[in-house]
Amino acid sequence: MTSDHHIALLLIDVQQAFDDHSAWGGARNNPQAEANIAHLLHAFREAGLRVVHVRHASTSAGSLLSPDHPGYQVKPEAAELPGEPIIVKHVNSAFIGTSLHEQLQTMGIRRLVIVGATTDHCCSTTTRMAANLGYRVTFVDDATWTYDKRHPDGQVMDAELVHRVNVASLSGEFADIVMTHDLLAGIRGGFSCRP
Repeated sequence: MTSDHHIALLLIDVQQAFDDHSAWGGARNNPQAEANIAHLLHAFREAGLRVVHVRHASTSAGSLLSPDHPGYQVKPEAAELPGEPIIVKHVNSAFIGTSLHEQLQTMGIRRLVIVGATTDHCCSTTTRMAANLGYRVTFVDDATWTYDKRHPDGQVMDAELVHRVNVASLSGEFADIVMTHDLLAGIRGGFSCRP
């Protein structure tokens, strides 16, 4: 088991742009994700565990995630506190073009708990790369979310299906999959992170 000081909560792109569901494909799943993120953030802080924030700063003109757009701002449930590292990325992976890996290494982090948006894009990409870099990753199923997706053939796949398929692809190969209540119990019980 990894000791507490080697673990960090990584909040990915919990930004206001994602409130515009139509911009991302329509309906979303896990409407309780932000509330679960808030519970986990509070628990990590209360336990004195590391918290690292990731924001997406789009370089595409007119993007809801451009730094000069209101959508770039973090949702209230994931508001950053002074002293908590903030990583600004421009692509899906939080490790590409950022100092995330170096900062985690400096902090002695070997285990990451991943929450945020979206399941199939930035959360999945960061999870896969983290595992490839040697981190043990815990992916919180009900503290991540995504939106409906349209296949090139025109068929629309609902958000819950997209989410579940992506989580299934991560399970075992790249991450341990847990639910928020299990993780909260793990923090209270010494942090094994397993259900």
